[in-house]
Amino acid sequence: MKTFKPSAITLALLTSGLVFTSYPLLAQDSAQNSDQGKQEEAIERIEVRGFSSSLIQSLNQKRFGDTVSEQLSADDLGGLPDVSMADALTRLPGISAVRTGGQAAEINIRGLSGDFVFSTLNGREQVSTSGSRSIEFDQYPSELINSAAVYKSPKASLIEGGVAGTVELQTASALAKDDKHTFDANVRGMFNDRANEVADAEEFGHRLSFSYQGKFLDDTLGVSLGYARLYQPSVSTQFIGFAYNAEVDVDGLAGDEENYNPNSDVPREDQCLECELISEGFEMQHKGGEETRNGYVAAIEWAPLDNFTLKADAFVSKFDSEAFARGFRVKLGGVNTEIYNPVVVNNSVVGGTFVRSDSSETRIELVNDDNQDFDKVESYGINADWQITDNFAAQFDIALSKANSNFRNGLLWSLVGDDATAASPRFDENIQISYLLNGMDLPDLQFNQADAFNDLDRVMVSKYGIYPYVNSDELDAYRADFQYFIDTDFISSIEFGGRYSDRTYSNDRSVFEYGNDQAFSSSQPPLRLTDDLAEVVNWQGDFAYFPNYLSIDLGKALQAWFPSGIPQPAQTWGAGDPGVINGPDDATVSTAWSVLESGDVFETVSAAYLMANIDTEIGGLPITGNIGVRYVKSKQSSTTLQRATMFVEDPETGQDVEVSDPTAGAQNIVDELGYINNFYRPAILTYEYTDVLPSINLNFQLTDNSQLRVAAARVMGRAPINRFAANASTNVELISATQNRDSGEITLSNQQARISGSSNNSPYLDPFYATQYDISYEHYFDDSDGAIVVAGFYKNIESFIENIAIEPYDFEGNGFVVPDSVTVPVFYEADYPGQAPEPVVDNTGAPVTVTVPTTDGRYETAINNARGGYIRGIELAYTQIYSDLPGMWSGLGVNASYSYTESEIQRTVGNGVYASQLPGLSENVATMTLFWEYEGFETRVSGRYRDAFVSKQVAVNDQTVNFDSELVVDYQASYEINDNISVLFQINNLTDEPTKSYFTSPEQTGTIQFFGTQYFLGMTYSL
Repeated sequence: MKTFKPSAITLALLTSGLVFTSYPLLAQDSAQNSDQGKQEEAIERIEVRGFSSSLIQSLNQKRFGDTVSEQLSADDLGGLPDVSMADALTRLPGISAVRTGGQAAEINIRGLSGDFVFSTLNGREQVSTSGSRSIEFDQYPSELINSAAVYKSPKASLIEGGVAGTVELQTASALAKDDKHTFDANVRGMFNDRANEVADAEEFGHRLSFSYQGKFLDDTLGVSLGYARLYQPSVSTQFIGFAYNAEVDVDGLAGDEENYNPNSDVPREDQCLECELISEGFEMQHKGGEETRNGYVAAIEWAPLDNFTLKADAFVSKFDSEAFARGFRVKLGGVNTEIYNPVVVNNSVVGGTFVRSDSSETRIELVNDDNQDFDKVESYGINADWQITDNFAAQFDIALSKANSNFRNGLLWSLVGDDATAASPRFDENIQISYLLNGMDLPDLQFNQADAFNDLDRVMVSKYGIYPYVNSDELDAYRADFQYFIDTDFISSIEFGGRYSDRTYSNDRSVFEYGNDQAFSSSQPPLRLTDDLAEVVNWQGDFAYFPNYLSIDLGKALQAWFPSGIPQPAQTWGAGDPGVINGPDDATVSTAWSVLESGDVFETVSAAYLMANIDTEIGGLPITGNIGVRYVKSKQSSTTLQRATMFVEDPETGQDVEVSDPTAGAQNIVDELGYINNFYRPAILTYEYTDVLPSINLNFQLTDNSQLRVAAARVMGRAPINRFAANASTNVELISATQNRDSGEITLSNQQARISGSSNNSPYLDPFYATQYDISYEHYFDDSDGAIVVAGFYKNIESFIENIAIEPYDFEGNGFVVPDSVTVPVFYEADYPGQAPEPVVDNTGAPVTVTVPTTDGRYETAINNARGGYIRGIELAYTQIYSDLPGMWSGLGVNASYSYTESEIQRTVGNGVYASQLPGLSENVATMTLFWEYEGFETRVSGRYRDAFVSKQVAVNDQTVNFDSELVVDYQASYEINDNISVLFQINNLTDEPTKSYFTSPEQTGTIQFFGTQYFLGMTYSL
């Protein structure tokens, strides 16, 4: 098959994925260059369908683009076979994915995580349900996306934000198709082979999609409609280790200083040099549930004139997930646990026997979690494309992008008691846990309570909690782009334009808790289980040696525990919060975090650009490309509640107490339960900055089939939108004072009360910045369809967001309301352990107090540090369809890529986790697809490999770990029965590749998680 060759830069603009409809530009190009029409008539058009057709289109789009990019394309809606765009994009060089629930979700580009990836749909910025800027690509059905481009080198006309790269998704255009009407339908059944190992998990699912594209009114009106549904079981069996966040000397070796950390903020003399690190614990769980995704796309195009097109389009995707997690969670109990026969590797305890002590919290929680996640993304836009004159064109665009996420994290935890039938049941504190981690294999485990895990007379439900996260993200954008075509020896056209966007992000937290996860509460007593509430679950397969446990019916258990109605979560201070003025006197519970962590973030961006498109020759060497600059003005704001209090002496106790300070702006703030807190004042924090981003892309046409690209640019990427939320808090150290009964000497636990504070986020975060350079050699085969590409890149990253500690921190100087001193009551020294505290009083019977000055202590906050570094790498890509082979072998082909990436940047994560690489970076990433097509039959096998990399995993809390290397293999075969009907068989994760991770070293097991293999069988109908 022949491929056409451009003679003008306008053709490159058309095929490069220019963000707006290119239909009128084609007419302009024809008018400017009559030779172009002759060239197009000479093109040999061969109808090729299937996977090879997609590869040919992708190569042509890459070849004639004006930047370093990768392309995916399909003839029709539904042409891409992958479950989501995340799977599809991982076929491209230098792109890998982080698997969530066994499937690709977040993509990494050139060693950078999803936070550095900018994404658009039909040229419009997309907001996300993730609470960050990284869109969740599994929200986008591949059946509704017509093409995708990954821009690795930017140009001035592209929206800023892609430090790693910009992913542009495109939906179909009916007017751009040759066919008058097309209709496609896909139906596939699905089976997961591990679902039978998880009680109550679904084994079967389905995928189906329908799409229509048509042209009416003499091809001046185009209509595109699409619908895609995915229903799939969510299945996994997992072991997850928890972070090493405690220090204790378990081996007693003299002179042991292995725990010394020269990079720590803590001085050497204050570090526990002889200590070893111990883990918080681990958990074993069955996970199951159902995921349902419904996607819709619609577009209408109207071209009443040859030089004007108006298009309106909409994309909606709803992704609902209902999942359960059952099993048990082991809490080893911290530094006060009795530890016998410890096994120490790399200064970390990876095995031993842990025995509960009087002062430890060692326990085993039987877990029955219920999580619901309801996500929705919407994208709407109206675009006008107007060829004003032969030399002047304009596009105008109005866009709305919305995302809403309602995640409800519900938990039901049970503990083992002595006797559940007793009138006042007691928590069984006789707990011994023996374990030995085996690196990337499952651990050895033994529990002295194992027989009780499935005993209705021992197990009782002790705690219920529900913690909703409700996020909404909305962006309005307005854009105008202009092109002025000129005829010079160097410049072919000038482009300029501007864009304005207004974004609002809201985060709402709420909570309900009942009971206790560490013991049986007397005020909120546990629930005794009966036969109709629980059933025994056995582990199977590789996990069969784990002890059985009770699976509890959540709905029935809650109805039995709360017969008058199941309480609902609320955003509340909690009756026991110190600032609440209308709570009960004996209330102790504070959930102020649910109010303080809720709020809004606002972001406005104004941008303008100027870009010249180059089309020239130097010494007979054709050179095309562009050079330009983009100016960006950003403003980011966050709502916050700031402490507005003062400290006064209580006349009854003589102690300093914190009270509301109206002069500092304190207001009465009412929560959803009616509690009034007067310790805070509302405020909005704002930060503004401007950026100038130059870029250049040059393409040297070495031969008819070979070209060399070079590019350079300064790029930026804003911090995740949720990191702008202001949530600062301060605390004053609690000081104790004791008096010797004989001498009367008073001893203080500290001579000064340290003030500390934290803010995980900040509205003052600067963007990420980088200067990047690209070079790419591309050779396109003359005698067969295919290409070989060799590319190199270098990025100089200037900064990263990290949490730092500043000590001492000037709290008062930075606007915090803090006391100069605190009044501390004095108690007599205890005569024996467990004695009730006895206050010291003077001759009048008044409590004796001492005044202790305060001092500035540690403040933890998020900043953009100045410690960046380089990321550099090479990429190789090889695609070939061996059409010159004889007979049936002419349909044989291969599509392969390899990338090597390295970086000098290393990130250290606290709490016993050391990540030696930049999050998202795998040094080696490779993909290969072998395919064969013959007389309607098509088969292919593909593999995706990535080296070890660093990313987050979810346990009790988010924790950063080192993920092990993985190879995911998929297989697909299809047969075209006739021009309209074909059948398909597909296997995803053919080898049931698990996800495995570790902490500092492989001996410290992080995750071992199996998802199962998915099988699809279906049919496609095209008309």
